[in-house]
Amino acid sequence: MKILVIHGPNLNMLGKREPAHYGMETMEDINRQMAEKGLQIGMALDFFQSNHEGRIVDTIQSAYGQYDGLIINPAAYTHTSLAIRDALLLLDIPVIEVHLSNIYKREPFRHHSVIADVVSGQITGFGGNGYLLAMDAVFQMKRQ
Repeated sequence: MKILVIHGPNLNMLGKREPAHYGMETMEDINRQMAEKGLQIGMALDFFQSNHEGRIVDTIQSAYGQYDGLIINPAAYTHTSLAIRDALLLLDIPVIEVHLSNIYKREPFRHHSVIADVVSGQITGFGGNGYLLAMDAVFQMKRQ
C-alpha cells in the first residue's frame, strides 16, 4: 500500500511555531513516526511539504493513479483553497484531512474547511498522533 502525505504551509516550522497550538514535535518527528508505523503495517509513504498552493495542487494531480491513499494537512489553505479542493476531486482513493489542533476550538475563521465535503474523513485535535490515526483509517478503508 502506497500513501502520499502532504503537509501544507508553515508545517515545516513545527516545533518552533506556536507550540501552545501545535506542540513541540517537528514535521520530521511526525514523518519518522509515520514511516516507522508504515514499516510495521506494510505501508510505503512519500512525504511532501510546501508553502505554495500551486505546488500542492501539482502534487495532488501527480498522485492520480500512483497512490492508494492521501493524507493531507492543508494548514491555512484548509479555509481558503478551492484549487486544492478541486484537485482532490480528481482522486478516487481515500483522502484523510488532518489538523494538529482542533480547528473548531480556535478562531472562528478556522472553523470552516473548504475540503471537508470532498475528503473521506477528517481528524482534528490529536497533534501528531492524528497522522497515525489517518494511516489506520486509510488502511481500514483499503481493506474493505
